[in-house]
Amino acid sequence: DSLEKVEAAIKEHELPRAAFEWFLDLRRYGSVPHAGFGLGLERPVAWVCGLHHVRETIPFARTMDRLSP
Repeated sequence: DSLEKVEAAIKEHELPRAAFEWFLDLRRYGSVPHAGFGLGLERPVAWVCGLHHVRETIPFARTMDRLSP
């Protein structure tokens, strides 16, 4: 989104501008290239199953004892 759209949304929803200054700076000055959010399937599975760590849902997790599948 453009800087103008974000500023308009902040004003429309009556949100504190100071809390979003870091995000506005990203829109103002740019950011590093990135590929997106990357949630993955493991995190929702861990949440649904009530697991304590996402590592418990990864079939071939990289641990100190296991560095290759």
